[in-house]
Amino acid sequence: MPAVASIPAALPFLDTLAAGLIATLGRNPDPLALASATVLLPTRRACRALREALLRAQGGQASLTPRIVPLGHLEEDETLGAETLGADPLGAGRGETLDLPPALPGPTRLVLLTRLVLARSPDMTPAQATRLAGDLARLLDQAQTEGVDLNRLPDLLREAPRAAELARHWHLTVDFLGLLTTVWPPLLEAHGALDAAEHRNRVLARQAAAWARHPPAGPILAAGSTGSIPATAALLRVIADLPQGLVILPGLDTSLDEESWNALEDTHPQAGLRRLLEDLGLTRADVRPYPPPGVDLPHLTGCASPARARLVSEALRPAATTDAWRHLGPVAPELAGALEGLSLVEAPTEREEAAAIAVVLREALETPGRTAALVTPDRTLARRVVAALDRWGMQVDDSAGQPLGLTPVGTFLRLAAHAVAENLAPVPLLALLQHPLAAGGEAPAVFRARARRLDREVLRGPRPAPGFAGLAAALAPLAKDAPRTHASLSRALSRLEALAAPFIAVMARPGAPLADLLEAHLRFAEALAAARVDGVLVPGPARLWAGEAGEAAALALAALAEAAPPLDNLAPRHYPALFDALIGQGIVRPRFDRHPRLALWGPLEARLQRPDVLILGGLNEGTWPAQVETGPWMSRPMMDVLGLPQPERRVGLAAHDIAQALHAPTLVLTRSTRVEGSPTVPSRWLTRLQTVVGAAGLGEAFARARAAGAARLAWARALEQPEGPPVRAPQPAPCPPVEVRPRRLSATRVETWMRDPYAIYAEFILGLRPLDPLDADPSRAEYGTLIHKALEDFVIKYPEALPENVETELIALGTERFKDHMARPGVRTFWWPRFQRIAAWIAREEVRRRPDLLSVWAEATARLTLEGPAGSFLLTATADRLERRRDGTVGLIDYKTGMPPSAREIGAGLAPQLPLEAALAQRGGFKEVGNASVGELAFWRLTGTREGGQARLATADPAEAAKTALDGLKGLIAVFDRPETPYLARPHPDHAPRFNPYQHLARVGEWAGAEDE
Repeated sequence: MPAVASIPAALPFLDTLAAGLIATLGRNPDPLALASATVLLPTRRACRALREALLRAQGGQASLTPRIVPLGHLEEDETLGAETLGADPLGAGRGETLDLPPALPGPTRLVLLTRLVLARSPDMTPAQATRLAGDLARLLDQAQTEGVDLNRLPDLLREAPRAAELARHWHLTVDFLGLLTTVWPPLLEAHGALDAAEHRNRVLARQAAAWARHPPAGPILAAGSTGSIPATAALLRVIADLPQGLVILPGLDTSLDEESWNALEDTHPQAGLRRLLEDLGLTRADVRPYPPPGVDLPHLTGCASPARARLVSEALRPAATTDAWRHLGPVAPELAGALEGLSLVEAPTEREEAAAIAVVLREALETPGRTAALVTPDRTLARRVVAALDRWGMQVDDSAGQPLGLTPVGTFLRLAAHAVAENLAPVPLLALLQHPLAAGGEAPAVFRARARRLDREVLRGPRPAPGFAGLAAALAPLAKDAPRTHASLSRALSRLEALAAPFIAVMARPGAPLADLLEAHLRFAEALAAARVDGVLVPGPARLWAGEAGEAAALALAALAEAAPPLDNLAPRHYPALFDALIGQGIVRPRFDRHPRLALWGPLEARLQRPDVLILGGLNEGTWPAQVETGPWMSRPMMDVLGLPQPERRVGLAAHDIAQALHAPTLVLTRSTRVEGSPTVPSRWLTRLQTVVGAAGLGEAFARARAAGAARLAWARALEQPEGPPVRAPQPAPCPPVEVRPRRLSATRVETWMRDPYAIYAEFILGLRPLDPLDADPSRAEYGTLIHKALEDFVIKYPEALPENVETELIALGTERFKDHMARPGVRTFWWPRFQRIAAWIAREEVRRRPDLLSVWAEATARLTLEGPAGSFLLTATADRLERRRDGTVGLIDYKTGMPPSAREIGAGLAPQLPLEAALAQRGGFKEVGNASVGELAFWRLTGTREGGQARLATADPAEAAKTALDGLKGLIAVFDRPETPYLARPHPDHAPRFNPYQHLARVGEWAGAEDE
């Protein structure tokens, strides 16, 4: 009978295996008995963990250990099958070897499949084709893993149930998949290689055949595998039949009743083990316990109680027999104590879940020697936990790795490609120049300071013209205003242009091979990464390819460069997206754990391991287990016809991982009730556990588990809350010395002074100016400026007599002002039509008003000196339109492209601009009109809607409004000339400015509330 054993899930698998090996082989008189054994485990991490378990089991003493090899990488151990593969069955000594074609490298395979997809669907972009090629590769792997013949693809349209009713796209899909049977095999043969899954299958089959003919001299154990891969199951069958072979299963449930065992579905944790036993021709009764009876084991930590094992088995029983839960009774004696050591954290958000997990990990370190690990398939949650642990300066790696494209070197390479492809547009260019790896041969601090200067002086506002010529043109105005800055930035741009020129030249071609694009791209990145450190020039490659991520990137890109030739005619504009897709395939994993006692594992890495404290995080449906998807190529009936397993089998593998983990004596289960604001559903396994707990009368114990989780959540929250009750921040009230307070303001700034003094403080005393956004579309303010300039041009050109066709002339002047902006879709389709309607309204208004006017001025300036307690104060103003009337009075008109102030605001003195201009006119502030009586103050609201515009009087009594405004200004000057007068932020919230770029500096949200209004 095949030799098959099982380590119960209640026992820590690797520690039990290590203890069993030592108990059965380590005490053999032959000191080499243990070393003569071979142990096959599912993963490399499990192999490393077994070595550590053997060391623990022997009290830290050095010893010879068995040969430990991961099942999926047998070909990497050249000595594993040497004694069998090297022996000739006839004794001739000639021997046999694996003699297999190598596995096709992943990048080469992806590029070749991408070329096939592009040849079949030329309308696709290369990046789209790469993603589709990745799906094709996964289908190939799945078919080869399951031993499915893809030549049966045409049968899908004949044999699938209700095949005649299949949607047309399935017919197209099957036709497309013909690539895998007609074109792909000759390509593989031309490269002298095999697909990786097929290569693994053949290696396992050859090893199985060799061991079957020539059994190894020493013991051979295959432990921890469920045989989910058919080739692995075949090898396990051979090992089980060897004279000294043994297959050790992980967590076979021998307590499950026979009815439930026969009713197992694919989603059950025992389904894979049942399939393996059926393959081996065994029943559960034929499986031995491990270690064998009579072998004494030393004290093992991490063993679950029988009650916990019973609870897990009961909670995960197949759906067909869940009616047994009704018979558990109010307090099932066999489940008493099952929840000891269990905690449940149900956090409102992912952020709080991560913080609570970090607290649990930190708490574990309070006990000397105690280990703890988080297991989750949610990479976002894992990254959040890593960030939360940084609070204590604890560096813990996520063993599932980080996508290469998200590492610093990967990000730098992607930014370099996008910056050049987008013709040095401000956002990608600045992102590249501000990356820590960018230095351009200078000291990094100097380079970043110059990049910040380029940001402020050149890149803000509307996008410059493309390329370095556009940047030079945008820089040109500085030659007059700031010649030293202009010279410094010009030199920097020239150096950067020299570095980027080869890459720009390749990107400028109509078509280029991927190999050329990649080489030019990497040369540019290496040149830009060069830096001067302590006066010594460090070459770019030394900085770019340093560290774990750099070395992984170098290897990945070398493989990509080797694979690139098949893609020999790409449109360079598609290169950045293609590079993102290709580099996204790589994963950077740490070589060594950063923390000796803490770990963050994915479910695969966590298999067979049991730390002292185990945390299962992200227990939400859709995350754990993941959503069940058939993939883009096959429907469920098609998978049945072809012989591919349904995706629920993957749920069963995840369920086995969960079942093993639930036996940890100290266990913390966590989930967040909302993810990105959306409510979540608890994982099916957590729901089952809660249901059984309720049926078994363990509600009180479960409440304690919830309370323990809530305590961890409360600790996490307490870390972020200040001591004592929250105290609202006071409203800022800076009182700068009188001598630094502004002694000159324009009429428009006087309104800001009244409504929000803090903005005046920030602008004129602190000297702060808001930056324009990067790559900005022309804003509404710029639109207003264009309108003002066009009307100013008209008034300057026609101050007295009007042209024959006023509207035509206005349109002509507007065309000249708008021409530099017409390339922007928003200006061409939205603003320009509005201006045309405004011009028509202005033309009608001019024809109506000009008979009563002697002359008109645009942008007329005025100034008036007032005396205050601290000295002279200069008031300035610029009138949009100043008119001298035939009756001897003057008119002041303010253009408004937005909403003008209401008559109530003007009457209350909250909009003093026009009244102050009137006061200036009365006192000779405008040299054009001298001392004049003001007959009209008006707003022209230039809406650009159907009517075009609207004229509205600001006040019926300009003289009174002017007097009130001037008196108010004198009072304001007097008040702020007192040293104790603060510059408050929004002293009257109802009258705060509509647009205030300094509001965030006043931190209004920290002190303003409903009661302050």
